[in-house]
Amino acid sequence: MAPHRIEASPDPLAYYVDPQRAFADTLRTRYDSGINPAPELGALREQDIAAVGATASSQLDPRLISALDLLRTRSAAIPDIAAAVDLSPQRLRALARGQLGMPLARWRVWSRLRWAAEAMRDGASVADAAVTAGFSDQAHLSRQMRDMMGLTPAAVAPLLANRGAQPFTAT
Repeated sequence: MAPHRIEASPDPLAYYVDPQRAFADTLRTRYDSGINPAPELGALREQDIAAVGATASSQLDPRLISALDLLRTRSAAIPDIAAAVDLSPQRLRALARGQLGMPLARWRVWSRLRWAAEAMRDGASVADAAVTAGFSDQAHLSRQMRDMMGLTPAAVAPLLANRGAQPFTAT
């Protein structure tokens, strides 16, 4: 919840690190919570983190990891997800806030932004990407992306289209 922005550049490279993966464990161990300078991460390449990106976190509650995986694959209500992992909705929300450092609703927005970005990368229009990612409309996607990243889909879409079928993230 700290103000920030991502500057557009001719050759942008951004990694979305899923908080429930082993690479996030490494980052949590190395850096304090919040925004931290990490110039050494600028040299990372996708292949450098692909292996640890596929491994589940060893620091997070396994029920939280299962819930995040379920939220990634379907758009279900939090009470339904909580029941599927044998937690109350309140306990699931508390686990997310305590272990991810963000509310579950915020994590869900990040996930939807990733889905929208992947759809735009694959050639979808901004409006179609919004629907694909579960936003109510293109304006909703634009507001959320501007709030979370400091950029609009109109600024991001051309950059993503240049990546073609290359992997978008190492999660």
